Amino acid sequence: MGNPDDKHLLSQIWEKFAADDRSQPLKKPLIEKLIGEMFSLGNFYYYVINLTDSSISYHHKNILSTHGLIDYPTHLSEILSLIHPDDISFVIQAEEMVVEKIKQIGIEHQLYLKPSYCFRMKTKKGKYELFHHQAIHTFMDKDNRLFQSINIHTNIQHITVQNPYTVLITGISPRRDFLQFTVQPAHDKKSSADPNLTKREIEILILIAKGNSAKEISEMLILSEHTIRSHRKNILKKTESRNSRELIRKAFEWGII
Repeated sequence: MGNPDDKHLLSQIWEKFAADDRSQPLKKPLIEKLIGEMFSLGNFYYYVINLTDSSISYHHKNILSTHGLIDYPTHLSEILSLIHPDDISFVIQAEEMVVEKIKQIGIEHQLYLKPSYCFRMKTKKGKYELFHHQAIHTFMDKDNRLFQSINIHTNIQHITVQNPYTVLITGISPRRDFLQFTVQPAHDKKSSADPNLTKREIEILILIAKGNSAKEISEMLILSEHTIRSHRKNILKKTESRNSRELIRKAFEWGII
């Protein structure tokens, strides 16, 4: 089991923006309310990180069956040990870039910025499968230093096995940020080129991936349902996708979601 005082591979990076006051009592965040901001296209789980000591709690029960664990992890180092060794350097670079990009945007906005990227993790089968990682920051102090975050991991092996090595930072309402950057080349990338979707088309694609209907998207974006359906048709044509499932697979492989 992990020791809360143990250092882990992300410690030096997080020290740049995480709080260090361990006396601050933290409550369980409103996970159910926030989960709507995350993708859960398959088997997923979440856990809450106390960034002052990297302890984790409030686990979703799927974490045990997904990874074949007997006990709930208590420290982030136990989660990190499940990541494929070849993806560790990518995770470190991804977190470094997330910290730098959030600083550029403004750390006062970090509760409304969601970083996401993919990496392989060991599953109950004893094999490494591709997971989509998302993080929502839920609590910071008066100096904008983070205390708490919710991480959600979704197994997307059934969607794609191809990691785009792309990191996204997207805005959570009311922010509408969309930053995409490649941390390292994906030498085995086999999909066609990025279809060069417009900002509006990417926004709609993301909402489609979250399972929203054309009617729901039209209400969210204050556009007619006909306009949304036209956008969807254009998105499918640009991406050469036959249906939403194929569209979502390609979007993951291009690092759009």
